Amino acid sequence: MAEALDYTDRPWLDPEAEPFIKVQSVSKHFGDFTAVDSVDLDIYKGELFCLLGGSGCGKSTLLRMLAGFETPSSGTILIDGQNMNDVPPYERPVNMMFQSYALFPHMTVWNNVAYGLRRDKVPKSEIQQRVDEMISMVELDQFAKRKPHQLSGGQKQRVALARALVKQPKVLLLDEPLGALDKRLREQTQYELMNIQEQLGVTFIVVTHDQEEAMTLSTRIAVMDTGRFQQIGTPTEIYEFPNSRVVANFIGNANMFEGRIIENGPDHVIVESNDPKCEFFVDHGMSIQEGTKVWVALRPEKVRISKESPANSSANTIRGMVHDIGYLGGTSTYRVQVDGDHMIEITSPNMMRPRDASPPIDWDEEVYLSWDASSSVVLTK
Repeated sequence: MAEALDYTDRPWLDPEAEPFIKVQSVSKHFGDFTAVDSVDLDIYKGELFCLLGGSGCGKSTLLRMLAGFETPSSGTILIDGQNMNDVPPYERPVNMMFQSYALFPHMTVWNNVAYGLRRDKVPKSEIQQRVDEMISMVELDQFAKRKPHQLSGGQKQRVALARALVKQPKVLLLDEPLGALDKRLREQTQYELMNIQEQLGVTFIVVTHDQEEAMTLSTRIAVMDTGRFQQIGTPTEIYEFPNSRVVANFIGNANMFEGRIIENGPDHVIVESNDPKCEFFVDHGMSIQEGTKVWVALRPEKVRISKESPANSSANTIRGMVHDIGYLGGTSTYRVQVDGDHMIEITSPNMMRPRDASPPIDWDEEVYLSWDASSSVVLTK
Protein backbone atom coordinates (compact mmCIF):
# COMPACT_ATOMS: atom_id res chain seq x y z
CA MET A 1 0.00 0.00 0.00
CA ALA A 2 1.31 3.43 -0.95
CA GLU A 3 2.14 5.69 1.97
CA ALA A 4 -0.25 8.64 2.36
CA LEU A 5 1.25 12.01 1.56
CA ASP A 6 1.46 14.58 4.36
CA TYR A 7 -0.18 17.85 3.28
CA THR A 8 -0.17 19.39 6.77
CA ASP A 9 1.95 22.38 5.78
CA ARG A 10 0.67 22.55 2.18
CA PRO A 11 -3.10 21.96 2.24
CA TRP A 12 -3.51 23.57 -1.18
CA LEU A 13 -1.84 20.47 -2.67
CA ASP A 14 -4.32 18.10 -1.02
CA PRO A 15 -7.09 17.30 -3.53
CA GLU A 16 -9.44 16.45 -0.65
CA ALA A 17 -8.81 19.60 1.41
CA GLU A 18 -11.69 22.08 1.61
CA PRO A 19 -10.72 25.77 1.32
CA PHE A 20 -11.57 27.86 4.36
CA ILE A 21 -12.13 30.96 2.20
CA LYS A 22 -13.47 30.79 -1.34
CA VAL A 23 -13.55 33.80 -3.63
CA GLN A 24 -15.60 32.88 -6.68
CA SER A 25 -15.70 35.10 -9.81
CA VAL A 26 -15.65 38.25 -7.66
CA SER A 27 -15.64 41.65 -9.37
CA LYS A 28 -15.91 45.17 -8.02
CA HIS A 29 -16.82 48.16 -10.18
CA PHE A 30 -16.74 51.83 -9.22
CA GLY A 31 -18.68 53.44 -12.04
CA ASP A 32 -16.80 52.65 -15.24
CA PHE A 33 -13.67 51.59 -13.34
CA THR A 34 -13.10 47.89 -12.56
CA ALA A 35 -11.02 47.57 -9.39
CA VAL A 36 -11.28 43.77 -9.12
CA ASP A 37 -11.93 41.79 -12.28
CA SER A 38 -13.59 38.36 -11.86
CA VAL A 39 -11.02 36.77 -9.53
CA ASP A 40 -11.05 33.27 -8.04
CA LEU A 41 -9.08 32.35 -4.95
CA ASP A 42 -8.95 29.51 -2.41
CA ILE A 43 -7.31 30.10 0.97
CA TYR A 44 -6.92 27.30 3.50
CA LYS A 45 -7.27 27.33 7.26
CA GLY A 46 -4.12 28.42 9.07
CA GLU A 47 -2.48 30.02 6.04
CA LEU A 48 -0.58 33.28 6.16
CA PHE A 49 -1.59 34.45 2.71
CA CYS A 50 -0.32 37.63 1.02
CA LEU A 51 -2.05 39.75 -1.60
CA LEU A 52 0.85 41.48 -3.31
CA GLY A 53 0.77 44.24 -5.89
CA GLY A 54 1.44 47.87 -6.67
CA SER A 55 -0.83 50.81 -5.92
CA GLY A 56 -4.24 50.57 -7.60
CA CYS A 57 -3.95 46.86 -8.44
CA GLY A 58 -7.11 45.94 -6.47
CA LYS A 59 -5.60 44.18 -3.46
CA SER A 60 -7.04 46.52 -0.79
CA THR A 61 -10.45 46.52 -2.48
CA LEU A 62 -10.49 42.72 -2.32
CA LEU A 63 -9.49 42.85 1.35
CA ARG A 64 -12.31 45.29 2.08
CA MET A 65 -14.78 42.96 0.38
CA LEU A 66 -13.57 40.11 2.60
CA ALA A 67 -14.09 42.38 5.62
CA GLY A 68 -17.56 43.43 4.47
CA PHE A 69 -16.72 47.12 4.00
CA GLU A 70 -17.37 46.77 0.25
CA THR A 71 -19.96 44.63 -1.52
CA PRO A 72 -18.96 42.62 -4.60
CA SER A 73 -20.53 43.84 -7.84
CA SER A 74 -20.70 40.18 -8.83
CA GLY A 75 -19.46 36.86 -7.55
CA THR A 76 -19.46 35.18 -4.14
CA ILE A 77 -17.27 35.16 -1.04
CA LEU A 78 -17.54 32.18 1.31
CA ILE A 79 -15.85 31.88 4.71
CA ASP A 80 -16.01 28.54 6.49
CA GLY A 81 -18.73 27.44 4.09
CA GLN A 82 -21.00 30.46 4.69
CA ASN A 83 -21.90 32.95 1.97
CA MET A 84 -20.73 36.38 3.18
CA ASN A 85 -22.19 38.60 0.47
CA ASP A 86 -25.09 39.87 2.61
CA VAL A 87 -23.41 39.53 6.01
CA PRO A 88 -22.46 42.89 7.62
CA PRO A 89 -18.88 43.38 8.87
CA TYR A 90 -19.76 43.08 12.55
CA GLU A 91 -21.31 39.64 12.03
CA ARG A 92 -18.44 38.15 10.04
CA PRO A 93 -15.88 35.82 11.69
CA VAL A 94 -13.12 38.25 10.70
CA ASN A 95 -11.30 41.19 12.18
CA MET A 96 -9.19 43.79 10.43
CA MET A 97 -5.99 45.52 11.40
CA PHE A 98 -5.48 48.84 9.63
CA GLN A 99 -2.20 50.40 8.55
CA SER A 100 -2.84 53.45 10.75
CA TYR A 101 -3.48 51.15 13.79
CA ALA A 102 -6.41 53.44 14.81
CA LEU A 103 -5.64 53.22 18.53
CA PHE A 104 -7.70 55.29 20.97
CA PRO A 105 -5.26 57.96 22.24
CA HIS A 106 -7.05 58.50 25.56
CA MET A 107 -7.04 54.79 26.50
CA THR A 108 -4.24 52.69 27.97
CA VAL A 109 -2.82 49.72 26.10
CA TRP A 110 -4.92 47.39 28.25
CA ASN A 111 -8.15 49.28 27.56
CA ASN A 112 -7.41 49.53 23.84
CA VAL A 113 -7.10 45.75 23.67
CA ALA A 114 -10.21 45.24 25.81
CA TYR A 115 -12.40 47.67 23.87
CA GLY A 116 -13.92 45.22 21.39
CA LEU A 117 -14.71 42.65 24.08
CA ARG A 118 -16.51 45.28 26.15
CA ARG A 119 -18.55 46.33 23.13
CA ASP A 120 -19.53 42.67 22.70
CA LYS A 121 -20.55 42.55 26.40
CA VAL A 122 -18.17 39.71 27.21
CA PRO A 123 -18.13 38.92 30.98
CA LYS A 124 -15.56 40.96 32.93
CA SER A 125 -13.70 37.91 34.21
CA GLU A 126 -13.27 36.60 30.65
CA ILE A 127 -12.18 40.01 29.40
CA GLN A 128 -9.52 40.14 32.11
CA GLN A 129 -8.17 36.72 31.21
CA ARG A 130 -8.20 37.16 27.43
CA VAL A 131 -6.68 40.65 27.46
CA ASP A 132 -3.92 39.64 29.88
CA GLU A 133 -3.09 36.59 27.76
CA MET A 134 -3.00 38.57 24.53
CA ILE A 135 -0.89 41.40 25.96
CA SER A 136 1.54 38.80 27.26
CA MET A 137 1.66 37.09 23.85
CA VAL A 138 2.70 40.32 22.13
CA GLU A 139 5.18 40.99 24.97
CA LEU A 140 3.65 44.25 26.17
CA ASP A 141 3.02 43.33 29.84
CA GLN A 142 5.18 46.18 31.18
CA PHE A 143 3.44 48.68 28.87
CA ALA A 144 -0.16 47.75 29.72
CA LYS A 145 -0.81 51.03 31.58
CA ARG A 146 0.77 53.29 29.01
CA LYS A 147 -1.10 55.30 26.40
CA PRO A 148 -0.34 55.19 22.66
CA HIS A 149 1.72 58.41 22.61
CA GLN A 150 4.11 56.77 25.08
CA LEU A 151 4.84 53.85 22.74
CA SER A 152 7.20 53.28 19.84
CA GLY A 153 5.91 52.46 16.37
CA GLY A 154 6.58 48.76 16.83
CA GLN A 155 4.78 48.72 20.18
CA LYS A 156 1.74 50.46 18.68
CA GLN A 157 1.70 47.85 15.93
CA ARG A 158 1.62 45.07 18.54
CA VAL A 159 -1.21 46.77 20.45
CA ALA A 160 -3.26 46.92 17.26
CA LEU A 161 -2.49 43.26 16.57
CA ALA A 162 -3.51 42.26 20.10
CA ARG A 163 -6.76 44.22 19.85
CA ALA A 164 -7.59 42.50 16.56
CA LEU A 165 -6.76 39.01 17.81
CA VAL A 166 -8.32 39.21 21.29
CA LYS A 167 -11.79 38.78 19.75
CA GLN A 168 -10.64 35.38 18.48
CA PRO A 169 -11.57 35.86 14.81
CA LYS A 170 -11.35 32.95 12.38
CA VAL A 171 -9.64 35.27 9.89
CA LEU A 172 -7.44 38.31 10.49
CA LEU A 173 -7.13 40.80 7.65
CA LEU A 174 -4.04 43.03 7.72
CA ASP A 175 -3.77 46.05 5.42
CA GLU A 176 -0.10 47.07 5.01
CA PRO A 177 0.47 46.19 8.70
CA LEU A 178 4.17 47.05 8.78
CA GLY A 179 4.20 50.01 6.41
CA ALA A 180 4.69 52.61 9.15
CA LEU A 181 7.79 50.94 10.61
CA ASP A 182 11.42 51.58 9.68
CA LYS A 183 13.29 48.87 7.78
CA ARG A 184 15.06 47.22 10.71
CA LEU A 185 11.98 47.17 12.94
CA ARG A 186 9.83 45.96 10.03
CA GLU A 187 12.13 42.98 9.50
CA GLN A 188 12.06 42.12 13.20
CA THR A 189 8.28 42.46 13.41
CA GLN A 190 7.76 40.16 10.42
CA TYR A 191 9.12 37.23 12.43
CA GLU A 192 7.10 38.21 15.49
CA LEU A 193 3.97 38.26 13.35
CA MET A 194 4.78 34.82 11.93
CA ASN A 195 5.35 33.37 15.40
CA ILE A 196 2.05 34.76 16.75
CA GLN A 197 0.14 33.46 13.73
CA GLU A 198 1.68 30.02 14.19
CA GLN A 199 0.84 29.94 17.90
CA LEU A 200 -2.81 30.90 17.36
CA GLY A 201 -3.44 29.06 14.10
CA VAL A 202 -5.61 31.94 12.85
CA THR A 203 -5.81 32.44 9.09
CA PHE A 204 -4.00 35.68 8.19
CA ILE A 205 -4.53 37.55 4.92
CA VAL A 206 -1.98 40.33 4.46
CA VAL A 207 -2.11 43.08 1.84
CA THR A 208 1.27 44.53 0.98
CA HIS A 209 3.18 46.19 -1.84
CA ASP A 210 6.51 45.12 -0.29
CA GLN A 211 7.94 42.11 -2.14
CA GLU A 212 10.41 41.16 0.60
CA GLU A 213 7.67 41.34 3.22
CA ALA A 214 5.43 39.02 1.20
CA MET A 215 8.29 36.59 0.53
CA THR A 216 9.24 36.47 4.23
CA LEU A 217 5.77 36.22 5.75
CA SER A 218 3.64 34.11 3.50
CA THR A 219 2.80 30.50 2.92
CA ARG A 220 1.52 31.60 -0.51
CA ILE A 221 1.33 34.82 -2.49
CA ALA A 222 -1.20 36.11 -5.03
CA VAL A 223 0.44 38.68 -7.30
CA MET A 224 -2.19 41.21 -8.47
CA ASP A 225 -2.07 43.62 -11.38
CA THR A 226 -4.94 45.63 -12.92
CA GLY A 227 -7.55 43.86 -10.81
CA ARG A 228 -6.51 40.30 -11.68
CA PHE A 229 -4.26 37.61 -10.25
CA GLN A 230 -1.18 37.17 -12.39
CA GLN A 231 0.16 34.19 -10.43
CA ILE A 232 -0.60 32.37 -7.19
CA GLY A 233 2.03 30.20 -5.52
CA THR A 234 4.55 29.78 -2.74
CA PRO A 235 7.31 32.39 -2.47
CA THR A 236 9.75 29.93 -4.05
CA GLU A 237 7.43 29.19 -6.96
CA ILE A 238 6.75 32.87 -7.60
CA TYR A 239 10.42 33.85 -7.49
CA GLU A 240 12.05 30.89 -9.20
CA PHE A 241 9.34 30.11 -11.73
CA PRO A 242 7.46 33.31 -12.65
CA ASN A 243 4.82 32.72 -15.31
CA SER A 244 5.15 36.09 -17.05
CA ARG A 245 7.33 39.16 -17.46
CA VAL A 246 4.97 41.09 -15.18
CA VAL A 247 5.60 38.70 -12.29
CA ALA A 248 9.33 38.29 -12.99
CA ASN A 249 9.83 42.07 -12.99
CA PHE A 250 7.64 42.72 -9.96
CA ILE A 251 9.13 40.05 -7.68
CA GLY A 252 12.79 40.90 -7.20
CA ASN A 253 15.01 42.00 -10.08
CA ALA A 254 15.32 40.18 -13.38
CA ASN A 255 17.44 40.68 -16.45
CA MET A 256 15.05 40.28 -19.39
CA PHE A 257 16.08 39.18 -22.88
CA GLU A 258 13.89 38.95 -25.95
CA GLY A 259 14.63 36.10 -28.35
CA ARG A 260 13.27 33.15 -30.26
CA ILE A 261 13.41 29.38 -29.87
CA ILE A 262 15.98 27.96 -32.29
CA GLU A 263 16.08 24.43 -30.88
CA ASN A 264 13.55 22.51 -28.80
CA GLY A 265 14.55 19.08 -27.56
CA PRO A 266 12.84 16.80 -25.03
CA ASP A 267 15.24 17.91 -22.29
CA HIS A 268 16.34 21.38 -23.37
CA VAL A 269 15.63 24.50 -25.39
CA ILE A 270 18.00 26.97 -26.96
CA VAL A 271 16.93 30.60 -27.20
CA GLU A 272 18.75 33.01 -29.47
CA SER A 273 18.76 36.65 -28.39
CA ASN A 274 19.83 39.42 -30.77
CA ASP A 275 19.85 42.27 -28.23
CA PRO A 276 22.28 41.48 -26.72
CA LYS A 277 23.70 38.81 -29.02
CA CYS A 278 23.89 35.54 -27.07
CA GLU A 279 22.39 32.08 -26.75
CA PHE A 280 20.59 30.63 -23.75
CA PHE A 281 20.77 26.88 -23.21
CA VAL A 282 17.93 25.95 -20.83
CA ASP A 283 17.89 22.46 -19.33
CA HIS A 284 14.22 21.60 -19.84
CA GLY A 285 11.97 21.13 -22.83
CA MET A 286 8.87 23.17 -23.62
CA SER A 287 5.67 22.60 -25.55
CA ILE A 288 6.44 25.38 -27.99
CA GLN A 289 7.36 25.56 -31.65
CA GLU A 290 10.78 26.51 -32.89
CA GLY A 291 10.87 30.09 -34.11
CA THR A 292 8.43 31.28 -31.43
CA LYS A 293 9.16 34.65 -29.84
CA VAL A 294 9.93 34.32 -26.12
CA TRP A 295 11.60 36.20 -23.28
CA VAL A 296 14.28 34.87 -20.96
CA ALA A 297 14.40 36.02 -17.32
CA LEU A 298 17.70 35.74 -15.48
CA ARG A 299 18.04 36.74 -11.83
CA PRO A 300 21.10 38.90 -10.95
CA GLU A 301 22.34 36.52 -8.24
CA LYS A 302 22.42 33.61 -10.72
CA VAL A 303 24.99 35.30 -12.97
CA ARG A 304 28.71 34.75 -12.41
CA ILE A 305 31.15 37.56 -13.19
CA SER A 306 34.81 36.97 -13.96
CA LYS A 307 37.78 38.53 -15.70
CA GLU A 308 38.54 35.16 -17.27
CA SER A 309 36.62 33.64 -20.17
CA PRO A 310 34.85 30.46 -19.00
CA ALA A 311 35.47 27.18 -20.79
CA ASN A 312 32.81 25.95 -23.24
CA SER A 313 31.53 29.48 -23.68
CA SER A 314 29.36 29.04 -26.78
CA ALA A 315 26.12 29.41 -24.78
CA ASN A 316 25.16 31.00 -21.46
CA THR A 317 28.11 33.39 -21.71
CA ILE A 318 28.49 37.01 -22.75
CA ARG A 319 31.29 39.57 -22.62
CA GLY A 320 30.89 43.15 -21.47
CA MET A 321 32.33 46.16 -19.69
CA VAL A 322 31.71 47.10 -16.05
CA HIS A 323 29.67 50.32 -16.05
CA ASP A 324 28.61 50.66 -12.39
CA ILE A 325 29.42 49.01 -9.06
CA GLY A 326 27.29 49.28 -5.93
CA TYR A 327 28.83 48.09 -2.66
CA LEU A 328 26.13 46.92 -0.21
CA GLY A 329 28.24 45.31 2.51
CA GLY A 330 27.34 41.65 2.19
CA THR A 331 26.93 41.90 -1.57
CA SER A 332 28.04 44.01 -4.49
CA THR A 333 25.89 44.87 -7.49
CA TYR A 334 27.50 45.20 -10.91
CA ARG A 335 25.92 46.74 -14.00
CA VAL A 336 27.71 45.43 -17.06
CA GLN A 337 27.25 47.02 -20.47
CA VAL A 338 27.04 44.53 -23.34
CA ASP A 339 26.40 44.98 -27.06
CA GLY A 340 26.11 48.74 -27.00
CA ASP A 341 23.61 50.05 -24.47
CA HIS A 342 22.20 46.83 -22.99
CA MET A 343 22.82 46.56 -19.22
CA ILE A 344 22.94 43.30 -17.28
CA GLU A 345 22.77 43.40 -13.48
CA ILE A 346 24.75 40.95 -11.37
CA THR A 347 24.62 40.49 -7.60
CA SER A 348 27.67 38.86 -6.07
CA PRO A 349 28.43 38.03 -2.41
CA ASN A 350 31.45 39.77 -0.91
CA MET A 351 33.74 37.04 0.36
CA MET A 352 36.10 37.69 3.24
CA ARG A 353 39.07 39.85 2.22
CA PRO A 354 41.15 42.63 3.83
CA ARG A 355 39.14 45.80 4.29
CA ASP A 356 41.71 47.93 2.50
CA ALA A 357 42.04 45.56 -0.46
CA SER A 358 41.07 46.86 -3.87
CA PRO A 359 37.93 45.35 -5.38
CA PRO A 360 38.55 42.16 -7.42
CA ILE A 361 36.59 43.71 -10.31
CA ASP A 362 36.69 47.42 -10.98
CA TRP A 363 34.95 50.04 -13.14
CA ASP A 364 35.58 49.95 -16.91
CA GLU A 365 37.10 46.47 -16.82
CA GLU A 366 36.25 43.84 -19.42
CA VAL A 367 34.45 40.90 -17.82
CA TYR A 368 32.72 37.69 -18.77
CA LEU A 369 29.25 36.80 -17.52
CA SER A 370 28.06 33.20 -17.35
CA TRP A 371 25.20 31.20 -15.86
CA ASP A 372 24.01 27.62 -15.49
CA ALA A 373 21.51 25.93 -17.78
CA SER A 374 19.05 25.77 -14.87
CA SER A 375 19.34 29.47 -14.00
CA SER A 376 17.17 31.12 -16.64
CA VAL A 377 13.39 30.96 -17.11
CA VAL A 378 11.74 31.04 -20.54
CA LEU A 379 8.54 33.10 -20.64
CA THR A 380 5.95 33.21 -23.40
CA LYS A 381 4.10 36.33 -22.20
